[in-house]
Amino acid sequence: MLVSWHGHACVSIEFDSYIIVIDPHDGGSIGLKKPAVKGDLILITHDHFDHNAMNTVAKDKSRVLKMHYGETLIDNVKVTGLRTFHDKFKGKRRGENTVYLVEVRGFKLAHLGDLGEIPSEDVLGKIKEADLLVIPVGGTFTIEPSEAWSLVEKTKPINVMPIHYWIPGTTLPLKPVDEFIKHVKDYKVVKLDTNTFDPTLYRNSVIIPRPP
Repeated sequence: MLVSWHGHACVSIEFDSYIIVIDPHDGGSIGLKKPAVKGDLILITHDHFDHNAMNTVAKDKSRVLKMHYGETLIDNVKVTGLRTFHDKFKGKRRGENTVYLVEVRGFKLAHLGDLGEIPSEDVLGKIKEADLLVIPVGGTFTIEPSEAWSLVEKTKPINVMPIHYWIPGTTLPLKPVDEFIKHVKDYKVVKLDTNTFDPTLYRNSVIIPRPP
């Protein structure tokens, strides 16, 4: 099981040469490199330009789920889409956002997309104790760093991977990951020298891959 961070909110999961890509961007429009990955399954949490560049990562026969709510099984991958909002006003400012719970081989990854609110207890219950919680921490367009940490405390994941924060080159006004790190308690902060890692090798860690 390999997880890779492709900058911003774009994350891929690879197992048995099968690749799932979540929230691809096109690189140039946000000042980053284009994701160097092609997905068999592409998941889009919401239809904003920095999350929906599916053509950037598509193969000839890629399957795409865009803002898909409910449970579905695709190629032995269980995907559950949970309805949330991109802001604190029930979507009136930025629309809806899909939280995806991806389950494969007993491994659970929760990708929160551009979550802009503290979700309902129902949503929190479904993502609780995920093996890897992929959570936006850069604020401005999403929850703030302190709110992101409060969600970690509420959901108690095995490991945490922050996304959607400022890195060199990013043209979006986001906070750096250090603003999130200063809130971390009871988890080890692991900064990697690669953008790819095996999440099953970690426990109680905040995993920070190197920007691609």
